[in-house]
Amino acid sequence: MAMTEVRKATEQKMLKSIEALKTDLSKVRTGRAHTGLLDHVQVEYYGAMVPISQVANIGLADARTITVQPWEKKLLTVVEKAIRESDLGLNPSTQGDILRVPMPALTEERRRELTKVIKHEGESARVAVRNLRRDANQQLKDLLKKKDISEDGERRAQDEIQKLTDKFVADIDRLVAEKEKEIMTV
Repeated sequence: MAMTEVRKATEQKMLKSIEALKTDLSKVRTGRAHTGLLDHVQVEYYGAMVPISQVANIGLADARTITVQPWEKKLLTVVEKAIRESDLGLNPSTQGDILRVPMPALTEERRRELTKVIKHEGESARVAVRNLRRDANQQLKDLLKKKDISEDGERRAQDEIQKLTDKFVADIDRLVAEKEKEIMTV
């Protein structure tokens, strides 16, 4: 494996860490409604567990209300129960064949708790990126031992890996700061 392959593989893995962080942050509920909030809520549909988005239309009635319209009438109660029992703390109500899911306003205390959660997610992502840097540097050392690269080549490659690490850590810090700002805005 050459230096460029080590760099490319490391960059790909670091990108995956960033994507995972974005996904985790999108699950943190702000005061505003967004359809992605229900992505991980699953319902039983003909014996299989499926995401709500596969059995219903999900939309926004306004900035604080999600609407869910199941494709089959009999799913209304199943979807309502799944949302109510999810870890989101939401309380849907039925209006005809549509579920309305109002977003409760966040208290100051809850906002502070959520910023702690966000900081923790960010730190986990930073640790993951640093671990990838360590692995890449180890691969470079192994290449040097096998005499596949020169000492100068290894040093250059380590500098590149460090630059990648710095770039991704800066991205993580930016994402965390944006999400904190979003949560603290009333």
